[in-house]
Amino acid sequence: MAVVIGAGVGGLAVAARLAAAGHRVDVVERAATHGGKLGAFSRDGFTFDTGPSLLTLPQVFRDLFTDTGADLDTALDLRRVDPACHYRFADGTTLDVPHDADAVPGALDAALGPPAGEQWAALMAGAARLWDLVGEPVLRNPLGGVTDLVKRATNLRDLAAIAPWRTLHGLGRGLDDLRLRQFLDRYATYSGSDPRKLPAVMSVVPYVEQRFGAWHPAGGMRRLADALLQRCTDLGVRFHFGTEVVAVETDAAGVVGVRLADGERVADRTVVSDADAGNLYGHLVRDRRARGPLRALRSVRPSLAGFVLLLALRGRTEDPRHHRVLFPDDYDDEFRSIFGKHPRPVPDPTAYVCSPGDPGSAPPGCEGWFVLVNAPRHEPGSGVDWDRPGLADEYADLVLATLARRGLDVRDRLRWREVRTPADWERDTASPGGSIYGSSSNGPRAALLRPANRSPVPGLHLVGGSAHPGGGLPIVTLSAEITARLIGPA
Repeated sequence: MAVVIGAGVGGLAVAARLAAAGHRVDVVERAATHGGKLGAFSRDGFTFDTGPSLLTLPQVFRDLFTDTGADLDTALDLRRVDPACHYRFADGTTLDVPHDADAVPGALDAALGPPAGEQWAALMAGAARLWDLVGEPVLRNPLGGVTDLVKRATNLRDLAAIAPWRTLHGLGRGLDDLRLRQFLDRYATYSGSDPRKLPAVMSVVPYVEQRFGAWHPAGGMRRLADALLQRCTDLGVRFHFGTEVVAVETDAAGVVGVRLADGERVADRTVVSDADAGNLYGHLVRDRRARGPLRALRSVRPSLAGFVLLLALRGRTEDPRHHRVLFPDDYDDEFRSIFGKHPRPVPDPTAYVCSPGDPGSAPPGCEGWFVLVNAPRHEPGSGVDWDRPGLADEYADLVLATLARRGLDVRDRLRWREVRTPADWERDTASPGGSIYGSSSNGPRAALLRPANRSPVPGLHLVGGSAHPGGGLPIVTLSAEITARLIGPA
């Protein structure tokens, strides 16, 4: 038997793998439903995904379904997103990034002018080498510390290529065009991080997106969570929604089970946590063997948070795009605002607009937009208090005005809006301050040496965005693969 804390994507994936390996699995989830940050919202005939807008590395999910006795393509209709994303820069330049990696340099030259394409192709060639070094070999295997990472590099040349002291922003200084540098820096936000602190090795993120393509399930990203839930149910996993774990209990030999908010105890020698690692080690586990990971976590910052508008719009947008990114004049100020000593809502934020146009996602003649801007976490007293009266509506108005300045004025089409602040995400998902991606990757240790999947407390394991190998849908799914392999068959 195994107990899984949390029914996010990592929790669902590890539950499926453990059940397929013969374990009797119980998943305990404090929320009323499954999926964690991969959520959905419906109102008046509009349905919005409230989490990720694209799926990368689809093979990771095919492997999960195959390994547990099913076929992903039967459970989910994955479709190419082409162009993968539409970008608008502050000077009005636009760029459509093709689904096909080989076509990206030509698109960059057409939008930004030579030598943008040649420089990007050279950068991606280096990223391909990094992917060989620290991509799948690290992402699919446990990593216990610096020594394990060094072992992955077979010679000094490999270590120099990894260059943990170099940042993504620093790597971008080799690109001539400011717009191309912004395009590169944007990939830091895939892990909720600051490009000025994110190790340059994370240039593998755009490489992966372009090499393996951008995808979207027909019917919305929430369908992925539903498919994972069904896979677990078919394998006999039992779910307990609206049930909060308040403690992981231990004895001298290790884990003995979990204690629930109502006082009930669930006894088991195998516990997997899909909760934030800081919450696990800081609040749920009271065991001296957990002190080491807790000390290490004190030097790691949670990822940035998100401020979201769900917009119900009359009419249809001309020249629609699945995913748009609208850059500000001063992109660096976004990261100064969020990660600086005195965090503040970004005064001129980058706007991310997702409108996949799935049939049935809006009433006839209408469309729904998911609009995200990066935001500082909810930290009353020391940072931004997103519950301050009036702040959410004021900032929502600012975001709509920002869209209008960048050529997407939808204020006269607006039927209604729903606002989700970092404080709302914290309450809904139990993520510290509403951090979207678990821990940030600001610095080599945070990026490459997250809390291990096997805890120092025997029988306690971790999955999810705050554990190795990191955040993002395919990556947390790989954390489940690692953890299930560590636990082994029943």
